[in-house]
Amino acid sequence: MSDLIEIKLNEGELEGTSASFAAWLVKVGDKVTQGQPVAELETDKVVMEVCAPADGYIENLSANIGDSIVVDQVLATISQTATVTSQEPDEAEVVKTIEPKAVFSESSVTQQPLNKSAKELLSPAVRRLIKENNLSIEQINGSGKGGRITRDDVKAYLASGASTTSKPELSIPASTSITERTSRELVGNKIPHSPMRKSIASHMVESLLHTSPHVTSVFEMDMSAVIKHRKQHKAEFEKQGVNLSFTAYFLAAMCQGIKAVPQVNARFHEDALELFEDVNIGVGTALGDKGLVVPVIEQVQQMSLFEIAHNLQLQTVKARDGKLTTKDMQNGSITISNHGVSGSLFATPIIINQPQVAILGVGKLEKRVVVKTIDDEDYMVIKPMCYVSLSIDHRALDAHQTNQFLSVFVDTIEAWK
Repeated sequence: MSDLIEIKLNEGELEGTSASFAAWLVKVGDKVTQGQPVAELETDKVVMEVCAPADGYIENLSANIGDSIVVDQVLATISQTATVTSQEPDEAEVVKTIEPKAVFSESSVTQQPLNKSAKELLSPAVRRLIKENNLSIEQINGSGKGGRITRDDVKAYLASGASTTSKPELSIPASTSITERTSRELVGNKIPHSPMRKSIASHMVESLLHTSPHVTSVFEMDMSAVIKHRKQHKAEFEKQGVNLSFTAYFLAAMCQGIKAVPQVNARFHEDALELFEDVNIGVGTALGDKGLVVPVIEQVQQMSLFEIAHNLQLQTVKARDGKLTTKDMQNGSITISNHGVSGSLFATPIIINQPQVAILGVGKLEKRVVVKTIDDEDYMVIKPMCYVSLSIDHRALDAHQTNQFLSVFVDTIEAWK
């Protein structure tokens, strides 16, 4: 038909990432408007929506859940006239054109019985939330089209406290006997890998074993000056809605290290080392058991501490709310892993985020006894310390550049004013 419009991924939407089809948000015959989400894909990092390119009616759905999706692949078609398919007595297929029905008023819509099939049509993000919190879809009212449950519906339900249950009291029998247990075969439960977990596994193996010879240097860092500065300015930042985190200081100090050692902010090619003018820092953000994402803060070298903290907060919130797009994780030139927030002192090697040549790691902040020389006398003092590491691609960098970068980074943090 001449009025058919294709729904497909255009060049640039995936940006080199792989994607699998996750869910349809519409069915054949549904009326859609331009920009309305009609499907969800899972890439190696995020769940992304595919939107209708024009107003019309869903004519055909071509993709199935689990299919690998590539650029320019037609996922569905939209007709600009509504059609239904019926069977005549001779079993021939006849297409009849119908006029669009009048739209229900808001009051009449709310009185319609719940569309059970729509309520059961869950996106991957909603399915994960429901599974993680051991909920039933029957417990949750859906605000989406036809009663479809959205992520916000689940979060609102959890926030209401309706899902909380009291823990059973521990009961101990009046008399107990201990018997020797016999051995039995180990029984497990296989949990299928998500596309994100599969991609992380593939990237880690590729980076460490097939691409970059990793070498890691570790320095020690006194955080006294930064702690003092943060204490003086944290309330000032909060009044403007910005959280002043230690990570913001680390990003600023990375720019100073890169200014001294530009080779750290680079990409290795077989015939050359490509140095970047912009410092686009990827910030490793853990999503619990779901995996790890790396949103990018672009052009950090041009930002004040306030601007760094503001942009860092925006990307971190998007990451934890599952709202990152592929664009949010592109164009990184170097990465930081602030793994100390989860308690580790240092980690090595931290795997390089290809095609970058270096990744910074910052360990747990803790008070330790260290030796300081004051007026040529050595004293044992208690200082807030942490380990900082740089894992590098040894094809692109050597120990000299690695240690020089770390020296400037540490000096910047320790002399912060």
